[in-house]
Amino acid sequence: MKLLGLGITSCAMLFGAAAMAQSASPAASKSIEIRRTATPPTIDGSLLPAEWQDAALIEDLHQVSPVEYASPSERTQVYVMYDSDALYIGARLFDSQPQAATANILRQGEDLDGDDRIAVVIDPFNDGRSGYSFTVNMHGVRRQALYENASEENFDWKGIWHVRTSRDAEGWVAEMVIPFKTLSFNPNSDTWGFNVQRNVTRRTESIGWSSRNQEINPSTAGRITGLQGMNQGIGLDLVPSLTLRHDKVFDPARSAQSVEPSLDVFYKITPALTAALTVNTDFSATEVDDRQVNLSRFGLFFPEKRAFFLQDADIFEFGRLGSGGGAQFSGGTLQNGRPFFSRRIGLAGDGTPVDLRVGAKLTGRIGEWSVGLLDVQQAAYDGVDSRNLFVGRAAVNVLEESTVGAILTHGDPRSNLSNTLVGADFRYRNSRLPGSRILESEIWYQQSDTEGVSGDDAAWGLRLQSPNSIGLRGGVGVKEIQRNFYPALGFVNNTGIRDHTAYVGYTRRSDSRLLRTLYSGAELQHIRFIDGGLQTESLKLRALEIETDAGDALEFTYWRTREGIDEDFEIFPGVTVPVGQYEYAEYEIAIGAADHRPISGEVGIRWGDFLDGRHRAYEGEIVLRPSPHFALAAEYEYNDIDLPQGGFITRVMSLRLDLVFSSTLSWSNLLQYDNESELVGFNSRLQWIPEAGRETYLVVNHALQDFDRDGRLRSANADIVLKVGYTLRF
Repeated sequence: MKLLGLGITSCAMLFGAAAMAQSASPAASKSIEIRRTATPPTIDGSLLPAEWQDAALIEDLHQVSPVEYASPSERTQVYVMYDSDALYIGARLFDSQPQAATANILRQGEDLDGDDRIAVVIDPFNDGRSGYSFTVNMHGVRRQALYENASEENFDWKGIWHVRTSRDAEGWVAEMVIPFKTLSFNPNSDTWGFNVQRNVTRRTESIGWSSRNQEINPSTAGRITGLQGMNQGIGLDLVPSLTLRHDKVFDPARSAQSVEPSLDVFYKITPALTAALTVNTDFSATEVDDRQVNLSRFGLFFPEKRAFFLQDADIFEFGRLGSGGGAQFSGGTLQNGRPFFSRRIGLAGDGTPVDLRVGAKLTGRIGEWSVGLLDVQQAAYDGVDSRNLFVGRAAVNVLEESTVGAILTHGDPRSNLSNTLVGADFRYRNSRLPGSRILESEIWYQQSDTEGVSGDDAAWGLRLQSPNSIGLRGGVGVKEIQRNFYPALGFVNNTGIRDHTAYVGYTRRSDSRLLRTLYSGAELQHIRFIDGGLQTESLKLRALEIETDAGDALEFTYWRTREGIDEDFEIFPGVTVPVGQYEYAEYEIAIGAADHRPISGEVGIRWGDFLDGRHRAYEGEIVLRPSPHFALAAEYEYNDIDLPQGGFITRVMSLRLDLVFSSTLSWSNLLQYDNESELVGFNSRLQWIPEAGRETYLVVNHALQDFDRDGRLRSANADIVLKVGYTLRF
């Protein structure tokens, strides 16, 4: 435990600054007054001076990365104005080498990290804790996100906005319109948080208007003032959709056809408060989960992708659970103890969809308060009665960037037992310390009440960290999940434990033309059974992580792990790990090519001991983008494990082929296989999105499985779905 002591000592040095008064950074005072325009511009990517003559001009951008506040390599002009219906943003992005700009992505909704792009960050409540980001590349591909807290974005959120782009000899142009109907805001405030971020990918350069600690987010935003008289109409969005479905099961053979109408209704009670209703909800067009193989005895975590649950999802976030800050602890342990996890609703334990009859939600802000109410009627399935499921969340802004909140959940979607949970949390954040340092802390407590269970049903946690991008970073934390703690609408995969974490590291910016940054650090996680005894201790030395000036990466990592297994568990079909104490060490080397390259990806090798045996693993991903109209991505994960109880090999493979005809029409195909389930899954999605809010999907799924593991795959089930949706705004 010497390292834990070292981590606490080092982090104490970092946190000594907490008592200092907040000081202004070069970004703190940026503000600009914008004006109302009588004639909104035509959004066609042309940026005509006569159309933007009423706009305020922002051009005092600076480099955010690699050298914060240095002069940017390229000039950027951003025009901002509004009328009663929308916010209008025009951008002229000058480029001295326009032919060298990166524009590989043409499919709507895809990750744009490998492309030149511009993003607008909006904090309509000017609280530094929440907001939206709207990103576009040169092809006019949109990507939007909802900030779940001051620094973390949820890119699965879908909001309606419009953009057009064009390219010329001077660079490129983007014109955006963001309707006020898409946003929640305080109508009594004339000031919003606002920021701009431009990325010049070939130089791995980020350019922004307002930043601290190399971050662009609501907490580092500048301000736009002069907003008044914004109109959201009557604030009503109707989203009817129609789904035609044909399902087939092969053994025993049966098929079914259905026509399923559904309706989502969104009503702005006030500009800051939204009521939502979903009837006969259909999630057939939602993207499938990525396949994972589990080599631990704890459950895996899969992110939410369904649109109804993602709307205003940030309001239901609790205690920063799931956020690693400046460390890379495993996702399952970070998420363990979440009081609310929406994937528990409408999905059985094996991932099979369960019908939702009706759902209602009220989310938004009332003064300094954020409130969220969710009530869903889930249909009966597999012996579980139809259930009414409820979540309530409220939080109030305190200090400059902090919140205090409470949460209540009621109902169990996977049993007929009653279950209730209550919890409270305090989330502290200060990004205005001298030297642009960041200090974060959170403390939370939860209590569950499950029918037939008494005692040992609480959970609590606290953490203090300084997750800085450059220089020294560190943090310490602890959380306890008692043996009978059961958040029926949340996520828990490990109980009866006390989980200690500590990390410390240092990022150095290099002056070399080849290297960008070098990072070294250590992370320790020590999990003990509350009743005594070690469960898991993992020391991770991130010995050397190098990022080149072009965005390529090299990493070398060392693990030292101790496991206390208190009951036998089957790690692979036919291979059981017995009770005992285990200690082992592993090494990993990984090399990655930057996303902006025509051929990108990552390869890694991991080797060493595992439990009381040996482990060798290979993992690789390669992405080919010879044209914006074509992308081929292949991923392969291979684990060769030799234990005294038996040896086995796991394989997870996926192959994705995207054919993109235009920025409105694309065809995506995904083939996945793993030899643990012996299941091959094929998903094909033809999507036509002529504009945001109008969508048509044709989805084909086919599953094949080797049921008796004789090396022969047989069709298990298949379906074909046509879904059409249209948003009507009033």
